[in-house]
Order: sequence, then C-alpha cells, then structure tokens
Amino acid sequence: MAAPAAGGLAAAALAAAFRDVGGEICLAVSGGGDSLALLAVASDHARATGRPLSVATVDHGLRAASAAEAAAVAARCEALGLPHATLAWQEGPGAGNVSEAAREARRALLAAHARARGAVAVALAHTADDQAETFLMRLARGSGVGGLSGMAPVSEAEGLLWLRPWLDIRRDTLRDILRARGWDWAEDPTNADPRYDRVKARQALALLAPLGLDVPRLTATAARMAEAREALDAAGQALAREAVSWSPEGEARLAPAPLRAAPRAVSRQLLADLLTATSGQVHPPRRAALERAAQAMLEGDAPAGSLHGCLWRRRGAMLLLRREPGACPPPVPARCEQLWDGRWRVSCAAAPAPGLTLGALGPEGLAQVGRAPGGPAAEVLHATPALRHTGEVVAAPACGYADARIGAGWTAEWYIRDARRRRLLTCR
Repeated sequence: MAAPAAGGLAAAALAAAFRDVGGEICLAVSGGGDSLALLAVASDHARATGRPLSVATVDHGLRAASAAEAAAVAARCEALGLPHATLAWQEGPGAGNVSEAAREARRALLAAHARARGAVAVALAHTADDQAETFLMRLARGSGVGGLSGMAPVSEAEGLLWLRPWLDIRRDTLRDILRARGWDWAEDPTNADPRYDRVKARQALALLAPLGLDVPRLTATAARMAEAREALDAAGQALAREAVSWSPEGEARLAPAPLRAAPRAVSRQLLADLLTATSGQVHPPRRAALERAAQAMLEGDAPAGSLHGCLWRRRGAMLLLRREPGACPPPVPARCEQLWDGRWRVSCAAAPAPGLTLGALGPEGLAQVGRAPGGPAAEVLHATPALRHTGEVVAAPACGYADARIGAGWTAEWYIRDARRRRLLTCR
C-alpha cells in the first residue's frame, strides 16, 4: 500500500478508537514495527488534537538487545516531546511458560504505570495479522466461541481501558508508514523461531491462504464469533444470576441444577468464566479439561476435584469453587498497591516497611493469626493474601488481622480483574 494511503487508514482507525476516551492514553511501545507505527501515528494525532499521551516500554530482560531497544524508544520519544518510561521486569520468569509469564508481567507493569500517571487507557498495536494468528492458535487449542472471538478492540481490565485500534489493519501497512518516515525498527528474533506457537501460526497462514483461509477471512470470522459471544454472554449472565453467589473471599457457590438444565454451550462458558475468575488467571481452561470437570461436577457424584488452579467441593446440593492454595504465587516484595494472584487488590496508604513480603496466608499463617471460630473455611483463607516480615505474619486483611507495629493500614479486596467476567459473574 502506498505510504499516504497507509498513513491515512491507520490515522483514521486510531482517531476513531481514541475519540471517546477522555484523558491520557499510555502507548505500549516495544520498538518493534507495529508499536513504533503506533507511536508515529499517535504522536501526529496528539499534535493535531491536544490529546495527552505518554509512552511505556517494558524491558523483560530476556534478550541482550532489549535494553538498547528500550533506549532507542526513549530517544525517539524525547525527539517527539513525549514522556517515556522503561518498565523493568524485576522478578523475571520462574518455572513454566516463559511467554505467558512475560505477557502477564507486561500487562501488570503497564497497568501499574498507567494508573500511577493518571492515564485512563493503554493503547496496543495489535494488527489484523495478530488477530488471525490468535484465531488459529485458539482453534488449535480447541477454544469455543469465546476464544475464537479473538482480541477485542476495546476491553476493560485493572481499572483501565485497553485499546487495539488496528485489528483491521495489516502488519505490512504499518511498515509502509515507518518506511515513509525513514524510521528503523527492531526485529525480535523470537518472531522467526518456530518453537513458538505464534510463529507456527504465522507460517500456517501462508500455507492456508490459497484455500481462502487468509487474514481477512479469519479476522471476519473472529468478528462473527464476537457477535455470537455477546449472545452467549447474555444467556450466561441470566444463568449466573440464578445459580451463582460469591463470598467476600472469592469462593463461588454454585447450584448445579440450573447449570444442568441450561444449554450446554451456556453452562460450559459460565463454568469456564467461574474457574478463570476464581483462579485469578487470564485465560480459561482448555476445553477438554473443562469438559471432564463439568461431567464430574454436574453429572457425576464425586465429592471433590481440582482444575485450573481451583478446588471444588460438594456440600449437599451445592458446589463450592475456591482457589487452590498450593497454586498461589510465591511471596513477592510488598508495594503500596498491587494486584496479588490476579484476584486481590492489596494496598496500604503508607510505604511498606523494608523487607515486607506479600504471599498466601497458608495453614501456618492462619495458625499465627489466631482466627476466631466460624466464618470462611480454613482452605479458603489459606489462599488469601498475607503480609510477612522476617517470616512472621504482620497483616492478613481477609482475616481482619494486623500487627499494630508494621501491619496496620493494609486492605485487601477480592476482585475479578476482567471487566466482562466481573459483569457476568457478579450481577446480583
């Protein structure tokens, strides 16, 4: 596409996405081609409209070149007169899926930075190619309507809007914009590494295009799946209103009979949303695993089970769904405000004492706080947040416990971070 046409198409889509957002927008810019094009077009838009913008680059520290790439973005922002911050992933990856951990860290770092600045939204440079690749990867995982609807152009999470203005624009179009400006961009070598699922999907697209399964066709299918998801969500909300209630500690109480009576697609989607919200994870369980759990929970007579970082227990006619304590993350340094385990907003007005850590309360911690009889089950409380200093619990907000010396002032609110799930699952 000719550069003027490419620039006009991208600028129009960005202006439409930004139009109804009142306040500062933080641009997530890695230094790759897509995000640098976002910086270029958004800075033009800001100059023309007075829109307040800021820029953030997440340096995961996973590649030797990442620091230099972040510095290059910072220099570009300085030339444009835009505030820039490099956000370092201090904890680094642990065991397990490094790519997934990096995505989670990127979102958390961007969200915390944007909120600290008073921004109301984060803009991301995902393209139509990314949408088609996501569709194929989710199709390979056996996703249903929800997964195949792909990435949303606008979503809400962690108190912010997340904007993807270019889900209908091709990756090559954005490169044309940069070439016209004489801007270089960084190429992440992992984008050519066939060990990664996204690279496999990108290669598969080239093979599928002659069959008509090209990027425009797949993105159009994802859009139709998004429409179907809206209908499914409406039915799911009605079912949740009838069958689900929550405790303040994030334990879901389910009435199995309405779920058994509901259409299979509705009950399975609701169960997937419940498991995802209860576990604090971003993505739902795989369909095959979900189906096995649903059979045990709704059709069988097993007294208990586990899935997706959750435990379920049968209590008379009810099912109890709670976070699995052993699946909670290891302790991390405590900050004034943070989202812990993807489901608790933990905060304190004062600066944390040096050496204070945040982690799961656990059995040993529950014994330390001397909980009064009654109330939530011990297993539920084991998965709630606790502040520790030199190994001793100094605050357990879900238990109403605080050491007066250094544990006072801490609060914790159980929270469903995905706005769609929050809307569906807490509709009473």
